[in-house]
Amino acid sequence: MRNTTPAKYLQQLLCATGLVVMAGDSSAQSTATRPAAASAQACAANGQSPSPSQVLSAQQQAILPIAAFAAAGDMERLTSSLQAGLEAGLTISDIREVLVQLYAYAGFPRSLNALSAFMQLLQQREKSGIVDAPGCPPSRAIAQGDALRAAGRANQTQLAGAPVQGPLFDFAPAMGEYLQSHLFGAIFERDNLDWHSRELATVGMLSALPGAESQLQSHMRISLNAGLSAAQLQQAVQLLDSRVGGAHGQRARTALANTLAALAGQTR
Repeated sequence: MRNTTPAKYLQQLLCATGLVVMAGDSSAQSTATRPAAASAQACAANGQSPSPSQVLSAQQQAILPIAAFAAAGDMERLTSSLQAGLEAGLTISDIREVLVQLYAYAGFPRSLNALSAFMQLLQQREKSGIVDAPGCPPSRAIAQGDALRAAGRANQTQLAGAPVQGPLFDFAPAMGEYLQSHLFGAIFERDNLDWHSRELATVGMLSALPGAESQLQSHMRISLNAGLSAAQLQQAVQLLDSRVGGAHGQRARTALANTLAALAGQTR
């Protein structure tokens, strides 16, 4: 893989995991009795933001431990959280989207390991007669090349609240390109998993990474910009503390407190 560009590596990963032909809609449910096909009505809802709420849905709650355990490489607890996520109503491709997104925060090895564990779980469930909803594909084709980076730059600016720039990106311009083309472009353009869910996944991932506190704080702010409420993020912190671990919860709690304090200071 040494001669493979990051863009080509991402394309290969998407093909290997089936993301080019199938992905998820968080409105679909997982059961052991209904056919493994999302309804046309559910697929038609792709790209629509969830209604404003002060609480996280069962599906949103299930994303947090999946993301955190995947980022930490805790495969035993990841497998149990994957099963709980399916039972909570996440589709196969909802979870698959989260685990592919993981590469941008915890690296390809953790992402690939988590995807492998998920595949094995699905095979076991299928052998037991459990039929899980596959989900829906993105509602539109994903741009390529310069158009993809432009779309990623627009998504990044919207989520950050302003254009992202600074000395670091002057020093390493390739990093800005990768963020815009791969993360905010190739991943965030996939509208079959809404931005609320993607940001909750990011918060879960970063809570598992000691030393990434500044990025976690940044994504607390981005989560608010994406439309999650402070109350929902408080609930996310509590869930990380109770379902994942005290260290994860503490990192998230500090990041959220610092974010809310900074916002309060701006309004004075």
